[in-house]
Amino acid sequence: MRLFTHEARQRSADTRRVYAAYEIAHTVADFIAAISFLVGSILFFWPSVETTAIWLFVIGSVFFCLKPSLRLAREVQLWRMGNLDQLAQRARD
Repeated sequence: MRLFTHEARQRSADTRRVYAAYEIAHTVADFIAAISFLVGSILFFWPSVETTAIWLFVIGSVFFCLKPSLRLAREVQLWRMGNLDQLAQRARD
């Protein structure tokens, strides 16, 4: 079984549930990153809050880095679930 295949996501109710949970986490990370960058950009208009703006950019960057990590973790978990299904099938045969 390969990573990043549509079939892995639709294999069972458990894989669909895992996929949905990771998609929610990915979307939350997207929103936090976007809001951090937006608010940080606005704060740069006032020199007195420049440090806060910089921190919001750092936070946004962390969440942008989190997104591909979540995707990879999801795909590895789905891949491992598929391997367990294959092992269970072999044990039944």
